Amino acid sequence: MSRDAAPSADEARARIRAGLWTVPTTGLAPGFVQANLVIVPEQTAGGFEAFCGANSQALPLLDRTEPGSPVPARVAPTVDLRTDLPRYRLIRDGRLVEQVTDIVTLWHADSVAFLLGCSLSFQHQLEQIGTRRLEPGRNVPMYITNRMTEAAGGFSGPLVVSMRPIPQDAVERLQETARGLPLTHGEPLHVGPAGALGIVDLDAPDFGEPLTVAPGEVPVFWACGVTALAAAMHSKTPWMITHEPGHMLITDLTLSDIEESSS
Repeated sequence: MSRDAAPSADEARARIRAGLWTVPTTGLAPGFVQANLVIVPEQTAGGFEAFCGANSQALPLLDRTEPGSPVPARVAPTVDLRTDLPRYRLIRDGRLVEQVTDIVTLWHADSVAFLLGCSLSFQHQLEQIGTRRLEPGRNVPMYITNRMTEAAGGFSGPLVVSMRPIPQDAVERLQETARGLPLTHGEPLHVGPAGALGIVDLDAPDFGEPLTVAPGEVPVFWACGVTALAAAMHSKTPWMITHEPGHMLITDLTLSDIEESSS
């Protein structure tokens, strides 16, 4: 899928809403910022926002909705968060209880949604500097690490990271590219052997699909928004909805928008 042939954010969301795109959003609408989704009751929202603030590399906050509104007015004012992501997860008391393609019947009058930045936003830029191209719809691997988040607002749990194999000679350029995008996790958290993060087997990710590290490549790890899901499970959160890992919201923001707001 070339950039010229890729759909706009509106077109991509229309395909998702119609059930025509049900796989991970990798490669969909290049250049537009993708976002993690977390929905909690209003009484929990202040605590979750505090948790985001304490762990901003993993959970960079892009938007927060008004209670009861499924519209993220700052990042995508024509979106309905109940239908415009490919897949969702429902967590009750820290356990995954349901995976669905819309959350119309799960939405409540006191639901508050958070949109958090995602490294899939700059996948196209990574490929431009020489990293391996991921086929549209291919998920990246994500791992639960041995590093703990900073507890806040009643939430705590392990840090989750995503991984991409990067050519050794492209790592420095990658770091420069990611450094200017803190709202999509910014610079990599770790470059090199996975054991430093407590990851035993790169071929067995906790979420997503494995990617083999080829000769001449090095594994590069970013903090990941799935950290929120891990925290909900660790903290036995009574009720939370998240996106299915890798199945993100396509926002109206471009990378230029968030580079400007971060500068």
